[in-house]
Amino acid sequence: MTLFALAIRIALAGDSTVTDASGWGKGFAAHMAPRAEVLNFAKSGRSSKSFRDEGHWEKVLAAKPDYVLIQFGHNDQPGKGPARETDPATTYRELYAAYIREARAAGIRPVLVTSLVRRTFRDDGLDLYAEAARAVAAGHNVPLIDLYARSRAAVEKLGQAAADTIGPVNDGKPDRTHLNEAGSNLFGAMVAEELGRVVPALRARAP
Repeated sequence: MTLFALAIRIALAGDSTVTDASGWGKGFAAHMAPRAEVLNFAKSGRSSKSFRDEGHWEKVLAAKPDYVLIQFGHNDQPGKGPARETDPATTYRELYAAYIREARAAGIRPVLVTSLVRRTFRDDGLDLYAEAARAVAAGHNVPLIDLYARSRAAVEKLGQAAADTIGPVNDGKPDRTHLNEAGSNLFGAMVAEELGRVVPALRARAP
């Protein structure tokens, strides 16, 4: 049984780990009921800052979806350059607050999603951004899907060898950030399940 049975439009705003090509977007859409339309605006290489600066967020607002799922963090980290970097303690939170405020002003219900874990089995620095997203969600009374916590637990259960099978291989080396079809299905289903949990109106309904 599919998780959603409502005629709704759900937009996705995020980086490459949210796209259909290398993230959980395609797997997420596959778990929507036929009448639920998923609009994926995620762009590879974007951060919470550059996604706005380049005008991608304006396209999300113009589409007027019912809900928007927002996930950034990977490209907000240090080393990505001034056009993308944000500070999880300040600018990242300020940008997320702006996303929430502008979505609501446009009649769109925002849902924050913490970053997909990197499958490196060492500190990936994304925990700081996940904690910032949790704080913003709590402070602005916004539903939160804690994908970082759930994906980290799932990856730790898999172990490195199995975790390497859910991402692409580039030049003979496993890509431990992005997803292949199996990875998209795994984490897309996870996001869909969590969305039904944090937004009760979207819980599965009996046929």
